[in-house]
Order: sequence, then C-alpha cells, then structure tokens
Amino acid sequence: MTQIKIFDTTLRDGEQSPGVNLNQLEKLEIAKQLERLGVDVMEAGFPASSQGDFDAVKKIADTVKNSTVAALARANKHDIDRAYDAIKNANKKRIHVFIATSPIHMQDKLKKTPEEVTKTAVEMVSYAKSKCEDVEFSAEDASRSDLEFMATVIEKVIEAGATVVNLPDTVGYTTPKEYGEMFRYMKENVKNIDQVDLSTHCHDDLGMAMANSVAGVQNGATQVEGTINGIGERAGNVALEELAVAFEIRKDFYPYYTEMTLNEIKRTSDIISQLTGMAVPGNKAVVGRNAFSHESGIHQDGVLKNAQTYEIITPEMVGVQSNNLVLGKHSGRHAFQDKIAQLGFDLSEEKLSEAFLAFKQLTDRKKEVTDDDLFVILTDIQTDISHRKQYQLKTFQVHYQTDTSPSATVELITPDNETVKGNKTGSGSVEALYNTIESLISENIELTDFNLSSIGKGKDALAEVHISMLVDGEHVNGRSTAQDVLEAASAAFINAVNRVFIKKKLN
Repeated sequence: MTQIKIFDTTLRDGEQSPGVNLNQLEKLEIAKQLERLGVDVMEAGFPASSQGDFDAVKKIADTVKNSTVAALARANKHDIDRAYDAIKNANKKRIHVFIATSPIHMQDKLKKTPEEVTKTAVEMVSYAKSKCEDVEFSAEDASRSDLEFMATVIEKVIEAGATVVNLPDTVGYTTPKEYGEMFRYMKENVKNIDQVDLSTHCHDDLGMAMANSVAGVQNGATQVEGTINGIGERAGNVALEELAVAFEIRKDFYPYYTEMTLNEIKRTSDIISQLTGMAVPGNKAVVGRNAFSHESGIHQDGVLKNAQTYEIITPEMVGVQSNNLVLGKHSGRHAFQDKIAQLGFDLSEEKLSEAFLAFKQLTDRKKEVTDDDLFVILTDIQTDISHRKQYQLKTFQVHYQTDTSPSATVELITPDNETVKGNKTGSGSVEALYNTIESLISENIELTDFNLSSIGKGKDALAEVHISMLVDGEHVNGRSTAQDVLEAASAAFINAVNRVFIKKKLN
C-alpha cells in the first residue's frame, strides 16, 4: 500500500470561491479542524495578496503543529519573501511557487518566452529553497502544456531544490486518460523525478476532478491537492473527503491509503459549509444529507435486513452521529462544558460563558437541544467578530396580514454609532425587512441569492440563512442562525455587509 499525501487548499483555492470571505478567526478555526482531520499539508493562503491574508497565514503557522503549513507565491522575490515571513515560525513549513507553462498562458498572460519562463522558474525555486527546505513547484495549466517543454522545466526546478512538483489541471480541461499519461510521461522522461513527490491538482469544470486525480495517482502521483466539499474557483476542486473514503472502501482495488481521520470528515464539512456560506448539496457524495437516506421501499427493506445491501459507507465511518437529545433545560455548566469538549471545541472562559448563556436561552425556547444545535452555537461564538462589526441591528418589527403588503420597521446602528430608523414594504416579510435595512445602509446593495434551511428537525428547529450579495460591486456571503426565521434573515444580511468592512480594514 502506498501512502497518498493530502494537500488541502480549502483556505486558499477554496476561499477563492465567489462570495467567500473568511476572517482570521474563521480561517484559524478551519485550520485547527483540518489538523484534526489529519491532512498532511494545508495551504493557508496567499500572503502577498493582502495584509489580511498575510496575518491569517501567520496566525495559522504559529498555531498548527502537526500539519505542514504552505503559503502560495508567484515566481517573484516579493511574493516568496512574504510567503516565508508568514510561515517562518511554523513547526513544518512549505513555500509553494507557481508559474504558467502552457502556450496560451505564457504568450497572453505572462508575455514571456518558454526560455524566460524556464529561467524564472529555476531562479525562483532556488531563491525559495534558500529560505525554506520544503519547496513545491507548480506548472500552472500543466494539462495544456507541451510535455517535452514541461519535462525540461521540471528537471531543472528539481535540480534547483524543489521537493514537490505539482501538475495542475488548472481549468478542468483534461480527461483521466490524458492526465494519467502526463504523469507517466514525466516519470519516464525526467531523470531526477524520483527525488520529488508528484502532485495532482484538479478542477471540476467538466465534472472529472475525482477521476483525473485518481488517474494521476495510478500513474505516479503521491500527493493529491483539493478541498473539503470540493469548493474552489468556478466549479471547484476535487473533494478530498471523497478521495479518502474511496481509497478506504475500495482498498481491495486501489493499493493506496491516506492518513486522514475519516470520522472527522462530517464535522470538517459542516464547519467549512457554515463558515463559507456554501451549502453542501443533499446528494453530495460522502457528506450530503441524503448520503445515508433511503426513500425507496425496496432499499429501506434491504437496509433493515442488512445495511450493506445498500450502504457501502457506514455513517459512523465519516462521523455522522444520530441526532438525539444531548442536553436540556436543567443541564448545568459542567455537563455543558463536557459536551463541548466531546464536540472538539476549545473555548476560553469568556467564550464558554457566552456559549452557556446562548445554550440556556435556546433551552427556554427549544425543548430538545441536539449536537447540531450546539455545533452552530459554538461555531458562531468561536469565530465571533462582534468587536469589529460596522452595522448593528438594534430592533426590528414586521407587520403582516393577508390583505395588505407586509411592512417592516428597523432601527440600525451605523458605523458612525448613529441610530437610524426606517420603514418599507415588500411583497413578502423578508423582502420588506431587507428593503428597510437596505434603505438605512449607504452602500449599494444587490441581493443575488437567499437560502433558508433548518438545523435539526421539528417546529422548534433553528433557522439557518445563507445569502449572497454584491456590496458596492463586491461579492460577499452572509450567514446567521436563530430560532426565528426573520431574525436569522436580518442578521445574515448585516453579516454580509459587515464582511466588506472587515475585509477592507484587514487589507
């Protein structure tokens, strides 16, 4: 069995998904969970892109101990310096240098000749190596590059000190046969290829990221790059949880394994979904809510007789737990503290008190409090950014009756600490509420998506709202949960607007 190293780029490529804007605390929470998941390498960000990204990468590098922390850099000294400065205190660190090698990228984007690209790649890998022992080189748009030229570049960057060579399908263009042949060509034609790990990085534009990644592994790759839930630019990346579970379930066929802790998969998926605002489709492999549901009577009968008739993955393997009552109205602080430790959260005394108060408030309104309820409360508190909020919702009231248009009255505290009040109508209660809030905000707002779901079951389930909007032309997501749908909707709207301010402040 050959170990396949897992390179998680959720915090870099994943965050490039349209509308995803993670703050430093959210990134750190995801990084800590990725470490619990057991990824070999986590790409924490692109430090040269902004001060906020630099600070987040540095904080992650200072915190994470078991996984290698990687920072992305273009092939220039400034980017490499920023990358190294961000990760230099990491227990295990890597600089990830990339430059495009395809004709279309070299000619139209870089405006460089193949010879210039080769010279730059070698010089910058050598420069990164002078700062950091572990250097990864990526030939951007490898799947559309000339194989002979790319082999020449790879041989020279290995001589310059690269320890990992990544051949990405940057635009999701290739097929499994082509991608596998590319890796085989490098194995056969680059004389020093055995000195490095070969890595895949596949995008899902044609729905072939998983198949392409496996093809790469079957032809010599020993590292796979991807994201949790398959998030990322455009159609996203290969979903790492799918790859790890596939190798485990079909180990009779695939002679590969990963070091991922499989029963941390669902929790990792949930955290990333909640913090990015990117909901997991119900039919998503491994982590979708329907992955272990059976509607057909024939399937239900078979599962009751023997789960393996229709379930090849047990829910417990990926960390799916039964949604039973865990705590109630009379539960004390000690029991609550024990429970949050079981859920994997490590809160300061201040945040523990805040979480306990939120839990008690929830038990006043909700008879049964489940793991899912607590997960939402704890994640929100762990990643709280209230001390930097720009707009605050003071009060709101919605008036609705069947024969008139709904109206909403809102009081809002502005960034200048002024209280403003307004009243607007809409075709529905949420629209009336949003029209009113928008009238009180000076920024130009365009709502592009609204998604409402429930946490748990029953009429007292928590409402979770994810929205996408353009704020002064910038695409952001917002999220919130509350017992009341309108409260969750209004808080999600404010959350989205505030993310633009936070991002501008950090940059």
